[in-house]
Amino acid sequence: MQKIPPFHIAIPVHNLEACRAFYRDVLNCEEGRSSDHWVDFNFFGHQLVIHFKEQSKEIDSTNSVDGKQVPIPHYGVVLPWDAFSAFAEDLKQKSIQFIIEPYIRFEGLVGEQATMFFKDPSGNALEFKAFKDMSQLFAK
Repeated sequence: MQKIPPFHIAIPVHNLEACRAFYRDVLNCEEGRSSDHWVDFNFFGHQLVIHFKEQSKEIDSTNSVDGKQVPIPHYGVVLPWDAFSAFAEDLKQKSIQFIIEPYIRFEGLVGEQATMFFKDPSGNALEFKAFKDMSQLFAK
């Protein structure tokens, strides 16, 4: 089986130190290189870079999915099914305020998945999900 290469994503943050602590201490991401304007993280095997940018006045948008208002844009990781619950519980213990509490989406249907949404200290929306059957990741 071919190893999937890691992706790279760079996101704006208006509070570099608060977001640095969030990704390092709350999400347990290992910190890599940094400067006074950006920080690299090992984001579950992928490269996430937080870049300082003045706070935006842009209004948050959502899209209805499975009866919930999903924030757009958002980013995140597909976790192994067995890791999802433990990760969600860890976040609850750290008093994360969820936009969408951890639950099973599309239960009993194609694409059934565990999912949860929350924001970092700069308001970037994150989704973590897990598929009981990973072959359904791209199923129609």
